[in-house]
Amino acid sequence: MDEAEKLNILSKLVSIKSVNDNEKDVAEYIKGLFNDHGIFSEIIPYKGNRANLVAEIGDGDKILAFSGHMDTVMAGDGWTYDPFKLTEKGNELYGRGATDMKSGLAAMVIAMIELKESGVKLNGRVRLLATIAEEVGEYGAKQLTDEGYMKDVDALVIGEPSAYYLVYTHMGSLDIRVTSTGKAAHSSMPDEGFNAIEPLLKFLGQATETFKNTGASDPELGDFIFNITTIEGGTQVNAIPGSAQAEMNFRTVPDYDNEKVLTKVNGIINDINKQSDNDLKLEIMMNLPSVKAGKNSEIIKLTESITRKYFGDNVQRVGIAGTTDAAMFLDGKPDDYDMVISGPGNTTMHKIDESVPKDMYLNFIDIYKQIASQFLK
Repeated sequence: MDEAEKLNILSKLVSIKSVNDNEKDVAEYIKGLFNDHGIFSEIIPYKGNRANLVAEIGDGDKILAFSGHMDTVMAGDGWTYDPFKLTEKGNELYGRGATDMKSGLAAMVIAMIELKESGVKLNGRVRLLATIAEEVGEYGAKQLTDEGYMKDVDALVIGEPSAYYLVYTHMGSLDIRVTSTGKAAHSSMPDEGFNAIEPLLKFLGQATETFKNTGASDPELGDFIFNITTIEGGTQVNAIPGSAQAEMNFRTVPDYDNEKVLTKVNGIINDINKQSDNDLKLEIMMNLPSVKAGKNSEIIKLTESITRKYFGDNVQRVGIAGTTDAAMFLDGKPDDYDMVISGPGNTTMHKIDESVPKDMYLNFIDIYKQIASQFLK
């Protein structure tokens, strides 16, 4: 493919509004591309207009999986450019998903097409796992894992926007909602009701004291992270609120994992509910474990040797606080498993005027081709 074709594919992907939904439209577009080039692919339905896609090239028992997600976060207001029209300015390509992570997905798709077109002999197979819902819940990666698409994979490359960094480990992510139920009443007659905000405030105070001072840390991932992210309660200033809720996010490390957090949260809730008419309830919104793969695995060493040709000494092996589909894909895999997160992008993910450097996007097409041909030589 020439450069214009490669940019057109990314442009088409950005134009598909797969904001936390509609990934089937992306999957159908990619399937059409593969059909045009004689590559097998199949759409794996989830529900509604959500579907994963799996494709393969090559032949043999050894399998290298490429993975990218098809969803994006909301565009939001304040863009300089149309978020759903890829706009080129200088070396930057602007659009929602340009970095996170339609450029990585497009690069993998094009790499597979060009490998097939070149006729290069692969001693094994490249399998693309294109997923839904990575941004919220990682349901696509879970579905593909549950249905066995990772069972025979020897190595996994996830094309998240890591740029110069090679990620082999990342924190877990736990989202919870705590709801308080009281009894509404007029503010002049508080004894006729029960203020739902008060026990919620007790919970938030104790949770903050507990989780802001854990001292938990990991030498590769950094410190455990806790944030209260939303609070809702009441309807108007002269009414006793009958309900209130708060949402929290925890970024966990192996020694202070999701289960330990949930045990402590339930303990705080149980203690508060023993008092008066308090009625707090816990809802787990997302529960993704931390990920650890081999820091010195074959795939990370190979990826490092290839990416250094493009990015030099900027290339480093790191751990990150964010989460990826690896949290689902690596379920049951050993801690030294062959996995690396490596893809085009920058720090504009989820931001207004998200962009990806054009040269980095194009370079990663070649990087993925080299990873596949050398891993399956």
